[in-house]
This record gives sequence, C-alpha cells and structure tokens, in this order.
Amino acid sequence: MKLELKWRGIIIAVVILLAIFYIGPSLTEDLPGVWKNYAKKIHLGLDLRGGTHLLLRVKAEEAVQNAVGQMAGDLKDILLKEKVRFVSLEAKGREVEVTLLNPAQEGDLMDLVNRHYPDLEPVATTEAQGRLRIRFILSPKEADRIKENAVKQALETIRNRLDPQGVKELDIIAQGADRILIQLPGIEDVERAKQMIKRVALLEFKIVDREHSLEEALRGKVPKGSEILYTSELDPRTGKRRRGSPILVKKQTLLTGDMLDRARVEFDQFGNPRIAISFNSKGAKLFDRIASANVGKELAIILDGTVYSHPVIRQRHYGGNAVIEGRFTLDEARDLAVVLKAGSLPAPVEIEEERTVGPSLGRDSIRAGLISMIVGMTAVVLFMAFYYQAAGLVADFVLLLNVLLIMAVMASLRATLTLPGIAGIILTIGMAVDANVLIFERVREELRAGKTFRAALDAGYSRAFLTIIDANVTTFIAGVVLFQFGTGPIRGFAVTLCIGIAASLFTAVFVSRTIFDYFLIQRKVAKIRI
Repeated sequence: MKLELKWRGIIIAVVILLAIFYIGPSLTEDLPGVWKNYAKKIHLGLDLRGGTHLLLRVKAEEAVQNAVGQMAGDLKDILLKEKVRFVSLEAKGREVEVTLLNPAQEGDLMDLVNRHYPDLEPVATTEAQGRLRIRFILSPKEADRIKENAVKQALETIRNRLDPQGVKELDIIAQGADRILIQLPGIEDVERAKQMIKRVALLEFKIVDREHSLEEALRGKVPKGSEILYTSELDPRTGKRRRGSPILVKKQTLLTGDMLDRARVEFDQFGNPRIAISFNSKGAKLFDRIASANVGKELAIILDGTVYSHPVIRQRHYGGNAVIEGRFTLDEARDLAVVLKAGSLPAPVEIEEERTVGPSLGRDSIRAGLISMIVGMTAVVLFMAFYYQAAGLVADFVLLLNVLLIMAVMASLRATLTLPGIAGIILTIGMAVDANVLIFERVREELRAGKTFRAALDAGYSRAFLTIIDANVTTFIAGVVLFQFGTGPIRGFAVTLCIGIAASLFTAVFVSRTIFDYFLIQRKVAKIRI
C-alpha cells in the first residue's frame, strides 16, 4: 500500500512540475531562454487584450476560370479517347473554345460535352476554311456555385492554417458573397499571419526542360510546352526571400498537392530544416509512375509558381515520399508545413482592410470580471475551510491546483483565454467543489453510521465516485458539442469547460484521496476533522 501511495505521489509531483513549467512564462519574464522556447504565454482574446482585424476578398472569379481550365484539360483527353479530331482546344475565361478538324463530328462533340459537362452551354458556332469552331460557356448557376464553394473552402483553409488545433478562438466568418472577416486575438507577428493567409500553397511537380536552351528562352524564344520559372533564395543579410535564378520547365503538371497526405519539418545531415511530404495511396502510385518514366531527369518542386528544389530522379520507386529543400529558416519550414497540410486555396485572396482592435469590453469591465472571480474563489475557499475544517483545507488545495492545471493545459495547447473562457473556469471550479462536497457528505454519513474514519473514507469515495462521473461526463459531452459546432467565444467557453472537467476529476478524486491516504497510512493519523 505504501508503494502504491509512493507512485501516486510521484505522479502528482510530475503533474505539478509540468503545470509550473507551462504556466511559468505567463507569470514572469525572468526565465531562462530554453524555458521560454518550449513554454509560451497564454494568449489573451480580443476582449481581454485586443488584436488584429482583417477583411479579405476572395478572387472567386479565378476559381471559376480554374474550374473551366480543368474542364478543358479533361475534355481534351475525352476527345482524344473518343477519336474526335480537333485542331485546338483552349479555355478563355469562362469559355472553352474547340476547333474541329472535321465539321461532321459536331454531333459527337455536342454529345460528349452534354454527357460529361452539362454545365457547359454552346453559345456560338463559326465555320472557316473547312473547320468548325464552337464556343461553350459555363452556366451562370454553376459559376455561382463554384464561387460560393471557393469562399467556403478558403474560409476553412485559412482557419486550419492559423489554428490547426482549433483552440485559439479565431473569429473567421464569411461576409457577403466574396468577403471573409478575420479577427486575430493577441497575435504578435501579424505579418507572418498575413503571409500564411495569402499564400495559395499550390504545390506542383513538373519536369525540368534540359532539351532546350535557357538562354534562348530568356531572349524570348520560349519553346512550345515550356515556361520560365524562378527559384527562391534566402538573402543572408536581410533574412528575407528574393527571386533567384531562372529555370526552364515543362508546362505540364504531373502531380499536385491535392494528393498530399502529410507534411512535416525535418532536418538534413547539416541541421538545415526541410519539409518532408508524403502522398496518399493514389498519389504514391502516381508519383512512382512519374519517377519510373523520368529516371535521370530533374523534377521541379514548385510552390505558388516558385521552384524550391529540382532534384534528379535517381530511382523508380520512392514510396510516395519527397522532400522540399530551399534553405528555409525554421519558422519558414514550420509555416510551409502548416499551409501544405491545410491545403491550397481555391483562389487567391487579398487584404482589403486591416486595423488594430482594442479590448472590446474595456479595462474596467475586465477588472470587474477578474475581481468577481477572485471574490467568488475566496468565498468558496473560506466556506470549505470553515464548514469542513481540515478536510476543507485539502479541498481548497486541490481547488487551487485545479485552476493551475487548467491554465497550464491552455498554455501548452496555445489556447486563447477570453471572458467566456474565464466563465468556463469559474463553472468548473464550482463543479470541482461540488465533487468534494459529495465525497465529504458521504463520509459524514458513514461516520454517523458508526464506521471508522478509514472505512468511512473508503465508502465515501466509492459511493460518490459514480455520481461524480455521471455529472461530469454529461457536462463534458455538452462541452464537446459546443466546441464542435460553436465558434469564437462559444469555443472558448467549451475549451476551458472541458479542460476544467478533466482537471477536476483528477484533483477532486485522485489528488485529494492521495492526500488523505498519506496522512492515514504514512503519518498514522487516526482521524481527520471533516
């Protein structure tokens, strides 16, 4: 029994030390640099600290044009497969223009378009020099649907980039047809956040064109089917990226980031950060097929039109894994991994409005809220100590530990604290006290029945345990639902509520019982005043 008590004490000590480690930067600035690197301050929300307000415009029309371009590419493959001969097929804005070699195949073309792309409507037909030119335009209804989906997808992608864990209480909402409003509470590096927002993160893999002269291409004689892109270099003096050397690549995109499964930061043999990416099963097969067909050639890894690396393909099978190198800083590598995991934007976005937001409730309201929290906790602590005496002091200790654990977990998750979050903490404090009251009253009942204190304590904890679990689990489920379907302040309340419930179960049941057992077993105390 003493051995079990020792291990319980070690667990509690480790938890308290970890809590102090994570909460330390929020209490004082005078800490070692290593400590600050691994533990960060608790972020305060817009209502406590203020933040940044951004209004974005999604260039949804480009999403429509991209969709039409993809339709044109797919239609080209279908016509080749069905042996419908054409001179040219290209996308122009919302239109697809097809020039048939044989006008007699007009009916075949119309049938294929109606079957595969019913939203492409024929608008004009012209005939010249024995060839038939037909123009199709995307229907307005389908264009509106693509625009709406582009805004929704952009909203979720930006949310995943800025808040991968979903605990920072960012307010990201759609406004109008193509606007997104973002409020960033307590964000210190606003420029970094803006870069993550605006980055399209279109990842492409193309073959480097070494068959033609780069010098000739730079003089304006770009080979058909190729294009000039530029590498990205890190300026050692400014620490910023600049355009590097030109490189000639094939226009055909062999693989995109749509099939990406994972992106993570790792380090090469010299300690330089790089991004390791893995494709899903479909992407891995395609990647290996590309490698098999292009052994000995250079594969350009392109992000948003910039070539980050162009390694030589030296083997036929890579297992769906690749590496993006580019002399990244650690922050750049981390940000790039995040945006790749979040996915590419369906269309570019631009910042139309930016302003700093002050604390919305004002210093007086904040001070009043904190005072009410302190007064309420003080009243609870005094009541427990007065009514339950020595056992009440144990309850007060675990109550303060409960608050410490809540704040430590929020700091470790980089969560944001707002006034609704403080309300969630106060609610969990009440629930933690309620658990102790249930246990103590059960113990009192057992003592009145004539049991020894040790037996009464065992019975009190065992009988109250199921009641405590039922009450906390149902509330925890409600908190999970609020977190899943709520936004902004509602999520803040849900986060602190769920963390507080888990912490209160640990402190009110595990920690308090260990303290009682320590005095009864280790210190040989016969009875504790309750």
